[in-house]
Amino acid sequence: MANLPFLTNSDAPAVPIHVIRTGDWSPWIERHSETLRRMAAAHDFQAQNARILLVPATDGSIERVLFGAGDKANVNVIGALAQNLPAGDYRIAFAPRELNGTPAAIAWGLGAYTFDRYKKRKRPAPQLAPPEGADLAEAARIIEASWLVRDLVNTPTNDMGPIALHAAAEKLAARYGAEFEAIVGDDLLTQNYPLIHAVGRASAEAPRFVHFSWGDPNAPRVALVGKGVCFDTGGLDLKPSAGMRLMKKDMGGAAHALGLAHVIMDAKLNVRLDVYLSVVENSVSANAFRPGDIIASRKGLTVEIDNTDAEGRLVLADAITRACEDKPVLLLDFATLTGAARTALGPDIPPFFTGDDALAAEYAQASIETSDPIWRMPLWDAYEGDMDTPAADLKNTGDGAMAGAIYGALFLRRFVTVPTWAHFDVYAWAPKEKPARPSGGEAQAIRASWRVIKKRFGGAP
Repeated sequence: MANLPFLTNSDAPAVPIHVIRTGDWSPWIERHSETLRRMAAAHDFQAQNARILLVPATDGSIERVLFGAGDKANVNVIGALAQNLPAGDYRIAFAPRELNGTPAAIAWGLGAYTFDRYKKRKRPAPQLAPPEGADLAEAARIIEASWLVRDLVNTPTNDMGPIALHAAAEKLAARYGAEFEAIVGDDLLTQNYPLIHAVGRASAEAPRFVHFSWGDPNAPRVALVGKGVCFDTGGLDLKPSAGMRLMKKDMGGAAHALGLAHVIMDAKLNVRLDVYLSVVENSVSANAFRPGDIIASRKGLTVEIDNTDAEGRLVLADAITRACEDKPVLLLDFATLTGAARTALGPDIPPFFTGDDALAAEYAQASIETSDPIWRMPLWDAYEGDMDTPAADLKNTGDGAMAGAIYGALFLRRFVTVPTWAHFDVYAWAPKEKPARPSGGEAQAIRASWRVIKKRFGGAP
């Protein structure tokens, strides 16, 4: 189990935290002293969502913390404590059952994250005594995975280009003894990854396809595919400056695949895990791929380039084709694929696409159980013909500006040859701070995916 830097010794003195739903506030406060009632009234504290009231002791220290959890907030609200409490040791003395235990430890850990590679934290983080009944090993692997995703996404491209992302994948594979391979540069052409090569060849750092395998070869095979575009200029269809500002996060899909792989391997789940990453930078140069180019994919389908800024689906197509060659029983791909997904659902809710209704139902339940929001969107067959083009088997966009997220998913589906597949169009970014979610790089759908995978292959949690 990883060391959790935000946890304190359970035997150490700690300030008690009382977590109270808004609807329970009146009966709760009536059982306490007149002094406490007056203090709460003076601060207009009524257990409103994510509100904190520090109750002082006579010596000026903090005697207790009152924390409002609203009436509808899920366990992620606990993360606000890690983000906002002063440095010190704390313990959850009282909380509704659904806001305690392992989920509370995870939420605190998610809130305790800070990206301090380039700017050090101004004050120490508050420390939490392990919540009663918490499975700290489970909490640790989920928190560490989320921190890994956030660190990778937050790191700018000058320190997280294709070479560095390749190294991060190799480091994770080595940690768990996985078999690792990478195909780099022109070797992508000789080993038949032409779309990955085309998108990444204009960069100063060569494109590459990264693959590692872990676990019993005879166990059920689970495949994770990640889009690793370390920076996306848009290519010759150049993005405007505002659209390019956050493109360091365009490798967020690869980061998600690595984060989920970490959880699976750390839990020693009885699966054969394969991780496939397309790692490139979509740059502008004399040898950049062009609008109108027609490129044969690994699968053999020819693709006409309608827009060089729809490059993510191209690099994923070759990786998905490769993943399907190993015949996994479950294939998941993660990608920061379309702005249309953000327009539809905003930054907090990644859409997912699957033709497997049973898998979709499992994800819907897991999303609720893990407080990890996702939403199914349709693989709308009627739009399939909008990718037709006279010169090639398909083009890399649909017709017009609408339904962009669906077109992206339909394009990927053309390369899937296994029955059970889901595509996650993640944003991988939090525009502003919310409980358990500091602003910046963010892990999405990992907790829900882990719940689904664990139930399918490791028994009910």
